[in-house]
Amino acid sequence: MPPDNSVSWGGITGRFLFALLLTYGTWNPLGKSFVHWVILPIVGRGGDAAASAPIKFLLAILLVIGWTIFLQATRRALGVVGAVLIAALCGGIIWLLTSWKVLALRGDVIAHAVLVSTAILLTVGMSWSHLSRNLTGQVDTDSVD
Repeated sequence: MPPDNSVSWGGITGRFLFALLLTYGTWNPLGKSFVHWVILPIVGRGGDAAASAPIKFLLAILLVIGWTIFLQATRRALGVVGAVLIAALCGGIIWLLTSWKVLALRGDVIAHAVLVSTAILLTVGMSWSHLSRNLTGQVDTDSVD
């Protein structure tokens, strides 16, 4: 029996949670992120740059690995045009929510909207091949020469 390669809502949710962890772990307006903990002390903006250096190094490597995996999958699945369309869709939804007064784009709300939109873009990129196969029946492959 061939393996079931379909994507489930649980799979999409898991990808979204990892994308949120990646985006918010890299930078967020709450002041608890890689940038606040590692980068700002290096450039002299608070904290001890040498404290916990091995942990900071491993975290940096994990973040680079995560961004590489997500960005590579998104680039391959969506391309530039697809990524721009997903970003435009997210922008349109934010605009709609703002016009309905659900969101007030002030202060940190803008940063959170951008971070969540980035996570959505990465999630769609990671999930697109599965979603496309389920919608169209066509299988995406990488050509190997």
